[in-house]
Parts: sequence; C-alpha cells; structure tokens
Amino acid sequence: MIRREDSRTLSAEPVGQPGCSMDADLVRRCRAGDSSAWEQIVRDYSRRVYNLAYRFTGRHDAAEDLTQEVFVRVYRSLDQYDPLAGDLSNWLMRLARNLVIDDYRRRSRTPTDLGDDIIEHEYHLESLQDRPDRGIERSERAKQVHTAISRLAPDLRECVILRDIEDLTYLEIVDLLRIPIGTVKSRINRGRIELSKILRRMKVVVTI
Repeated sequence: MIRREDSRTLSAEPVGQPGCSMDADLVRRCRAGDSSAWEQIVRDYSRRVYNLAYRFTGRHDAAEDLTQEVFVRVYRSLDQYDPLAGDLSNWLMRLARNLVIDDYRRRSRTPTDLGDDIIEHEYHLESLQDRPDRGIERSERAKQVHTAISRLAPDLRECVILRDIEDLTYLEIVDLLRIPIGTVKSRINRGRIELSKILRRMKVVVTI
C-alpha cells in the first residue's frame, strides 16, 4: 500500500491524443448545459475526489461536504479548462488537491472520527477468487494504516499522503504546497520513519 519508488510514468495522454479531444468535447457539452455530460464527470471522478478528501479529513461527513465543494468549484471553472494543456483528469484532480489542501490547513487538526466508510468507498480489494477472510484482513489492515497516517503531524501527513498514496512526484508536491524540494523530501522521509514507529506500536506489519 505504501511505496517508496520515486520514478513513475505519468498517466496523462500526450497533447492531441483522442483522450484530450474527448475531454474537450465533454467540457463543451457541460458548458452548453448538457446535464448528462456533467453527470458523467461527477460519476467518473467523485470516488477519487472523495477518497482524497477523506484521507485529509478522516471523517465521512467532512469528506462528503468537501467533495461537493470541489465539484461546485469544478463546474464554475470549466471555462478555464484547456485541453491543449493536458487531460481533464489532471486538471480536475489538481483543482481538487488545491482545495483539499487549503481546507486541511485551515482545519489544522488531526481527524477525530475514523469510521468504516473509507473501506466501503476506497478499498475494494476483494476479487471473485478471494476468500472472505482475506478480504476482511485486507480491509482491516487498510483501516489500521489510515489510522496511523492520521496520527502524523500535519505537515508530515500531507506530504506522505501526496507522495505515497496520491503518488505525486516530488516536483508536483513542490508545485502544490509551494515549499522547497528539500523540505518535501525531508518531510516525506520523516513522515515515513514516524509512520513506521506508529505501525510498530500498533503491531501492524506493512512494507513502507
């Protein structure tokens, strides 16, 4: 679940590829008042936005409210989307991360209500071949790791979430948080060390 790899391939399609053209068409339809186009955007991205919001809030109600706020902002900003600059997914999630990070920093506190809903919304790990006990074990492990992350200091927590869960590069985190790359690397390393200590105290064994 938590990974250390620092190199990855960005998922965005090259400019001019069919995906960008489809995104542009979808946005044009939304701006023209096509409700089915907007419903498709919400359907395609609501779970990703909710999961992001939950990781930073730790509460179902707060994550739901924040998800709604993100999509209101997205709808009002559709005229700013430029398909030549990248695909809709990157643009929308960047907007979502900015809003969620701003909210997280305003709250400046650790979560107080870690419910089971994150398992329902995020951790659909069971396959048809999985034994029920393995699915339960994985869900419980995921919940324990999320609880451990919630106990990190706020500055360490946001960097660990963005790097090891959201899978952003160091440069993407620098751009998002507006802090030096050395600070980003330091917070990630410190966060991983502290997370390992917390997990050991909880007697949870994971690979970090």
